[in-house]
Amino acid sequence: MNITMILEMVASDGDRPVVTANGRSLTASDLRARARAAAHRFRGRPAVLYLSPSHLAYPVALFGAALASIPFIPLNYRLGEEQLARLLARHPEALVLRPADLDALLSAEEDAEERFDAAELAQDQDAVAVVLYTSGTTAEPKAALLRHRHLLAYVLNTQEFASAEEGDAALVAVPPYHVAGLMNLLTNLYSGRRLVYLSAFDAGEWLETARREQVTHALVVPTMLARIVAEVPADDAHTPMLRSLAYGGARTPRPVVERALEIFPGTGFVNAYGLTETASSVAVLGPDDHREALASADPAVRDRLGSVGRALPGIEIEIRDDDGKPARAGETGLVFVRGEQISGEYGGRSALDAGGTSQPPGAGGDWFSTRDRGRLDPDGYLFIEGRADDTIIRGGENIAPAEIEDVLVAHPGIVEAAVIGVPDPEWGQRIVAVVVGEGDPAEVRQWVKDRLRSSKTPDAIVFRAELPKTETGKLLRRTLLAELETTHA
Repeated sequence: MNITMILEMVASDGDRPVVTANGRSLTASDLRARARAAAHRFRGRPAVLYLSPSHLAYPVALFGAALASIPFIPLNYRLGEEQLARLLARHPEALVLRPADLDALLSAEEDAEERFDAAELAQDQDAVAVVLYTSGTTAEPKAALLRHRHLLAYVLNTQEFASAEEGDAALVAVPPYHVAGLMNLLTNLYSGRRLVYLSAFDAGEWLETARREQVTHALVVPTMLARIVAEVPADDAHTPMLRSLAYGGARTPRPVVERALEIFPGTGFVNAYGLTETASSVAVLGPDDHREALASADPAVRDRLGSVGRALPGIEIEIRDDDGKPARAGETGLVFVRGEQISGEYGGRSALDAGGTSQPPGAGGDWFSTRDRGRLDPDGYLFIEGRADDTIIRGGENIAPAEIEDVLVAHPGIVEAAVIGVPDPEWGQRIVAVVVGEGDPAEVRQWVKDRLRSSKTPDAIVFRAELPKTETGKLLRRTLLAELETTHA
């Protein structure tokens, strides 16, 4: 199967609007016609590079590339000129779509003389559908390949066709080069929700759009959720139609989640955990989980608010210890996942691992290391403790920054925190906490010491107005480390 199957199924809705952006909409039949016209233009090229914010033409370009049997490659249009030039140089013959080119995709007419053979396209499930470049916060971006079968596996395992209620609309504010932006397009089209795009995020505009477009579902990254919580007064957050608000893409401070639950009491919250290489989410903390955790007096249940939930259908999760063996419930180790949606492929190189001893490999394929450290509680809830590369080794002890960060953000004066290991000749690494908020450094250190043992107490507390992050909310730890190595050497 090919993702064009989704286009064909949706096209049966005819005159129903399926995508809205900047006050303009495309109907289901419009989308198919424009995508077919785009495919005629794309044929003969090795790939299509999409270099623009979200636009009404985004789904046209994606499906047009699929119909032309070539990869679709959305690039981070916010990159610096030098970084962007290096990425463009990797695809010298590709067609580049910039903002000035997009209106032409919406006005092009379908060539009725050329037919698209659905049977032929159906054989393309192993072809590369999309190439997404990883964020490149620590090195040169890697090109993650997602084949048609990976994208369809996620859609078919998590959605029911045309299951949405009439009038449902999904507000998408994440950028088009993020895997969540891509998969939200496919899942909402398939389930029957109209997509509403914001080309740039602003908390006030997000709320206004949600009301104007009668949005029922929305997706944000943690930085967006934090801004909504900080900038929207509780008595002004009235969004009666908003039934579901999903967040993910990076760690979300627990106080932000708790505040959001207060501001939007009638909304079901969803925390989604996934990676580019896993074709979006592999675990989800659903609305009932949020409500139960918030209301529970049981500390173990309430702690689930800091988890990313349980594995989605078709996904297996395994925690491996330092020896590569399956860890016991509650033990921290490397997080491995497998399932039909998992790609784990960069260019011609696969990062999949046939190891793992919990079950023999099956239809889901081999295991993929997320490079995240985490643990599973006895009920299968996954807690992510940070990237393996971020682990601090102090005096021979492995320390997860996330454990200290969670304690810091529980301090009444601290909004955000990042804990970094700085080289130290005696201990190997010293712990430095960079925090956003107010407080006395000595008192904050004591706050941590009272809740964690001395070896996990930061050696230094540094206050900043903000933390360096990518546009999708990922902390730029390497940037902080480079600065701290200079100021705290």
